[in-house]
Amino acid sequence: MIKTDIFIHGDSIEIVKTFSDNSIHAIISDIPYGIGLDEWDILHDNKNSAYGGQSPAQIVGGGLFKRRGKPLNGWSEADKKIPLEYQEWCSKWAKDWLRILKPGGTCFIFAGRRYAHRCISALEDVGFTFKDMLAWEKDNAPQRAQRLSIIYERRNDFDNAKNWDGWRVANLRPLFEPVLWFQKPYRTGGTIADNVIKNSIGAWNENALTKYNAYEDAFSNIIKINITPTDHGLHAAQKPLKLMELLISLVTRESQIVLDPFMGSGTTCIAAHNLKRHYIGIDINAENIKIANERLNSSGQCEIDL
Repeated sequence: MIKTDIFIHGDSIEIVKTFSDNSIHAIISDIPYGIGLDEWDILHDNKNSAYGGQSPAQIVGGGLFKRRGKPLNGWSEADKKIPLEYQEWCSKWAKDWLRILKPGGTCFIFAGRRYAHRCISALEDVGFTFKDMLAWEKDNAPQRAQRLSIIYERRNDFDNAKNWDGWRVANLRPLFEPVLWFQKPYRTGGTIADNVIKNSIGAWNENALTKYNAYEDAFSNIIKINITPTDHGLHAAQKPLKLMELLISLVTRESQIVLDPFMGSGTTCIAAHNLKRHYIGIDINAENIKIANERLNSSGQCEIDL
């Protein structure tokens, strides 16, 4: 019998290998995006010393963006291998995620826009069905795109500054994040309705959308959740609690098991607990385990496996 309602400190890639086949109803996880947000988000073998450093503007300005990621065109040939290395990292755990899910079970993955396609390829390669891509619409997002005219002004190139006034470099404001929706295939020759009877999983609950989704068309694949003050400040990539509750209630029922192999501050597990689902959270960072435990202390339901 699988042990649930527990936080596990360790490497989820190795820990999940010990889980039984067909034992989990849903896997919902905000995995590392591989974009260099922090040390835990560097998943490649690139030795380029500039990666993750700071540009002169970041050192002087401080503020929100304190690390330098990889520009779209890369600095070197090694930089251009980062997307493939990210896909290879996803492949390390994808097969076991498929194995432990019940037939028809859902896997929701938060993935960055830049490498989401690599994650999709890795999971499709091991046998997952890519069901859909949801768009989580955020309340706000920082604008990274620098004015091209300012760059030229710093070079005292005032002719080009005037000529390119109104143009910017980098990306548009990132007001949505993709949520990748995968499903474990059910028995060949059967229907999803047959699978629901056999495994109690595989369909989706319309009431979850009408309860949580603030988007004008609640049944669309665009999700809007109103963020509260408690939805940030515990982790650099923290997601709203109500967003995780929506996803959990969309594909599972009470007493079913939800796994988050990259749990961070434990939001998925707290949402599962709130909805009377069993949860298993795994994280390699002991501080995250501590934070998640503190968030659930009042319930007295959390057990820690160190």
